[in-house]
Amino acid sequence: MMGMYDVPMWHSIRDGAMQLQHCAPCGATLYPPTPVCPHCLSGRLEWKRVSGGATVLSWAVFHKTYLEAYPAPYNVVAVRLDEGPVMVSNLEPPLPQEGWIGKRVKLIYATMPDGFVLPRFVIDDGPRA
Repeated sequence: MMGMYDVPMWHSIRDGAMQLQHCAPCGATLYPPTPVCPHCLSGRLEWKRVSGGATVLSWAVFHKTYLEAYPAPYNVVAVRLDEGPVMVSNLEPPLPQEGWIGKRVKLIYATMPDGFVLPRFVIDDGPRA
């Protein structure tokens, strides 16, 4: 599951403090991890912890099991992190009773049955900082 450039990200997720690449020259936060910034082509990338705040952009519920670790039905959400990048993940219960798009969510860490830790999201009804 880990690639050449994302090992530090997965280690930070495992440790419960997700970090993403940050471009020192232009300030962009990058996801997925990459060898150079796609905005300014700099290789001066640093790993910085993300705030964990995000907004739901889109969502779907799958009613067919494709992977044993994800029995149907399960949801998939696309969220825009407060730092800018879009990430695809899952929304943990309780799920919204009405529209999901535009809902504020916050990052949590879910340990899977095999012990692997994944970034997930939950609805954030608290005041926005």
